[in-house]
Amino acid sequence: MRRAALTMLVAAACGGHRATTAPAPPTVVGVDDYPPVASGAAPGASAAAAEIATALGRGVNFGNMLEAPTEGAWGLTVTDEFIDRAAAAGFTSVRLPVRWSSHALAAAPFTIEPAFLARVESIVDELLAKGLVVVLNVHHYRQLDGDPLDAGEAPVADAVVDVRFLALWEQIAARFQGRGARLVFELYNEPHGRLNGEPWNVLAARALGAVRRTNPGRVVMIGPTSWNAASDLHLLRLPNDANLIGTVHDYAPFGFTHQGAEWVTPTPPVGVTCCSAAQRAEMTAPLDVARAWSVATRYPVFVGEFGAYGKADDASRVTFTRTMRDAMEARGMPWAYWELAAGFGVFDPVQHAFRPGLLDALLGR
Repeated sequence: MRRAALTMLVAAACGGHRATTAPAPPTVVGVDDYPPVASGAAPGASAAAAEIATALGRGVNFGNMLEAPTEGAWGLTVTDEFIDRAAAAGFTSVRLPVRWSSHALAAAPFTIEPAFLARVESIVDELLAKGLVVVLNVHHYRQLDGDPLDAGEAPVADAVVDVRFLALWEQIAARFQGRGARLVFELYNEPHGRLNGEPWNVLAARALGAVRRTNPGRVVMIGPTSWNAASDLHLLRLPNDANLIGTVHDYAPFGFTHQGAEWVTPTPPVGVTCCSAAQRAEMTAPLDVARAWSVATRYPVFVGEFGAYGKADDASRVTFTRTMRDAMEARGMPWAYWELAAGFGVFDPVQHAFRPGLLDALLGR
């Protein structure tokens, strides 16, 4: 329960002057206003969580759209065409990354811009209307990880970074509480940096508590630190909640999947092909770690991102994608390809057509 504002001061009448009421100071909000869900006895996934994990199936990320500092800043906006084509192609789920932190007040009560919230809501509703499972997350809150800000972002006071994250989830959860079970919340994309280790366990448990105030039964995804690395799953301390799904990302082998990626320093050289026996072992090793964690904890795992950048040769990208698909599905893991229509894209937004080799690698039988 959020602590109450200080009681208003009432001045006593004297000397013929009327009593006056001083304005109340603003409510003070801190992380302690969001108590964490207890941990240490995670019960394993409920039947509802297992059912949603199965329904996620084969998904695609709507990347470089709403997680840009502003929609369109990275070259793409969410369009009806993208929604229609993703559903018609046969994807069963869409992961919707959203940079909420660029669309909220910097100080308490950290209100999300009404127009942006309405925009996200309209997209979620369109996707749900198509019968897709939707994974809605908080993505690229740079200060939360301790990262430099992107162009177009404004900083907030360091003291409020964590509580602002919790307030964002309180608002998101309240806005979407009436949606059906096919809407899944993912607490945060790729926690790392200042969140590594125990800080993320505590903050995630607080965020889950904020969600549970209005969404007591909704399925929520939580991933490990070091950018959702399966190797950090042993550090992830799940809250005592049955309606959870774990999530990891797998971009191994990085030298292949990110060759020519301009945002990586130094940029990995191009010309790397795939997939040798050694590369296949590197690709599947994180999946085996995640599978073992899933068996031990009794929670399903969703591979929320994998993919190969478009500067790799087409034949290798297709081989990589099919190999990953087969490996994930052999381990019973639903997945979402990164991403629909940008640098990794399975869909060409200029030609308004899917890249047939990649689409078949993802959805072909």
